[in-house]
Amino acid sequence: MNATDAFSLDGAIPAIVDWAATDAAAQAELLRRPTQTVAAQTRAAVADVLDEVRTRGDAALRALTERFDRVALDDFEVGADEFAAAEAEVSPRLREAMANAAARIERFHAAGRVAGYAVQTADGVECARIVRPIPRVGLYVPAGTAPLPSTALMLGVPARLAGCREVVLCTPPRPDGSADPAVLVAARLIGVHRVFKLGGAQAIAAMAFGTTSVPACDKLFGPGNAFVTEAKQQAAQSGTVAIDMPAGPSEVLVIADAGADAAFIAADLLSQAEHGPDSQVLLLCDDEALLRRVRVELAAQLEALPRADIARRALARSRLLRVPTLDVAFDISNRYAPEHLILALRAPRDWLDRVEVAGSVFLGDWTPEALGDYCSGTNHVLPTGGAARAWSGVGVSSFQTLVSVQSADAAGIRAIGPDAVTLARAEGLDAHANAVALRLARAGA
Repeated sequence: MNATDAFSLDGAIPAIVDWAATDAAAQAELLRRPTQTVAAQTRAAVADVLDEVRTRGDAALRALTERFDRVALDDFEVGADEFAAAEAEVSPRLREAMANAAARIERFHAAGRVAGYAVQTADGVECARIVRPIPRVGLYVPAGTAPLPSTALMLGVPARLAGCREVVLCTPPRPDGSADPAVLVAARLIGVHRVFKLGGAQAIAAMAFGTTSVPACDKLFGPGNAFVTEAKQQAAQSGTVAIDMPAGPSEVLVIADAGADAAFIAADLLSQAEHGPDSQVLLLCDDEALLRRVRVELAAQLEALPRADIARRALARSRLLRVPTLDVAFDISNRYAPEHLILALRAPRDWLDRVEVAGSVFLGDWTPEALGDYCSGTNHVLPTGGAARAWSGVGVSSFQTLVSVQSADAAGIRAIGPDAVTLARAEGLDAHANAVALRLARAGA
């Protein structure tokens, strides 16, 4: 790798790497996510947790909560008194901000609701799709190094719009055994009343398999660390529950030109780096001078962050890449498939057609990724780890199923039945053919 930066700054600040001067193997390493290097041990640890909860239920949840969260709980579900205490503890300004954010999230998601439809495919044959809510869904709201009441809004609002009959929410307990008050207020704001003080892989296992205390859910939603993400994927592979997507450690990729604001870019990179040590941030730019200014800004802003130690660890696996052209930057971005993509460009909308895969895109200097995290209206529960190649962020349809419906009358069976008989016999499925042929005979074909 060709580091072209000679600044003597905080050792955590990534060096500038010339993308064009690296070979294919080095380029692949530059785009490797931190969690890809620990996947094997994570898989084994998560498998043990899931098996323990599946076989021992609440007893396992108590033991795992004491082991990982260092708190002993008799009851996991939040009661009325704790909800009331949370309402009293949360400031009016924070409650107002959450209500404002929820309103924007609802406005955006309501506009994108899927509608059913019906079409006549032949004389006497009508086919339709009807929309149905998933009956019981489980929401995971992280609260490890930082509680995320915004995630409760991002998940609860579309669940409510979808019409899910029952919504269960799990969030890790604090050291005193309580749930984060802001998370509880957010849950109440969007109509979620069953909240359990459970975190990590054990929370996912509880909602996937069910215990005496926690009901088994039909589909699980929410972001989390590598262990939570792996737990969701293993639970889905067990065949007992569906999941929204792989939504693990946060990541952002910024494509910038020479006119971008270095301070803005550094702030955006650090806003993702402070999520956790396994987060990753990348900056792609065709201007070395801007890359150098961003390095200086990163060092300066890092010193003022309360979560600087976490950000430093994330920056150790983050990248500042000098690219020969912006077209190359978009090629790299489409290969990486970032959760968040910021286009810090002079005419960002002109480049939007070059974006093939991304969880969420932020256009221009005045659209920080943090707006999407909280209150622009889009959803911040997004595919990570390259999953944006095939997955989309959470929306109302994530909480629904589309059921196909068809009906045929006598004229319909006469119109299309012969095709069904021919196809069934070609496949060697005579009972299929007979089911249609009997009706054809009765209909006087």
